[in-house]
Amino acid sequence: MSDFAFYFGLGWHHIISADALDHQLFILALAAVYTFGDIKKVLILVTAFTIGHSLTLALSVLDIIRFPGKWVEFLIPCTIFITAFNNIIQIDKKGASARINYYLALFFGLIHGMGFANAVRIMLAKDQSIGMALFGFNVGLEVGQIFVVAIILVFAYIFLSFGKIARRDWIYFLSAGIFALAIKMAVERLPL
Repeated sequence: MSDFAFYFGLGWHHIISADALDHQLFILALAAVYTFGDIKKVLILVTAFTIGHSLTLALSVLDIIRFPGKWVEFLIPCTIFITAFNNIIQIDKKGASARINYYLALFFGLIHGMGFANAVRIMLAKDQSIGMALFGFNVGLEVGQIFVVAIILVFAYIFLSFGKIARRDWIYFLSAGIFALAIKMAVERLPL
């Protein structure tokens, strides 16, 4: 059980820490088009991201696939600005951005999973249960993502209900800001 608790904490920290801005921005970009009324959809979306993340993390830790770290670190902000840009171009199409976000979450989760794989591979001792470690990490990641999504939805509720901001403006404002930050991150991480 101590392996599970350790890796649960690692998964939680992977999403919640100040160093996790790229993952937090991705979750924010995914959740920007939702409100509390869409909670079931958001939870499915977060789980799709975790599935993609878990798959490549497991394949990488088991040494089945490997990608150069510089490219993965560059591709992560690319996934963020693509998701934010999709929100902007789909802003007036009812539900279109939300449906596309499921596919983006799953596919881009594959890329994000590679981002942490090298660190986890190094931490796993040969005598530890890889299955329990990966399970603990992914449960911690999922719980952390749900926590981040809850905060996003609370802010959306406050701004949309009390701030009287139109949902369209909220989506545009968030997505444009995320897009700009992610472009900056991608340029800084160009694998040259």
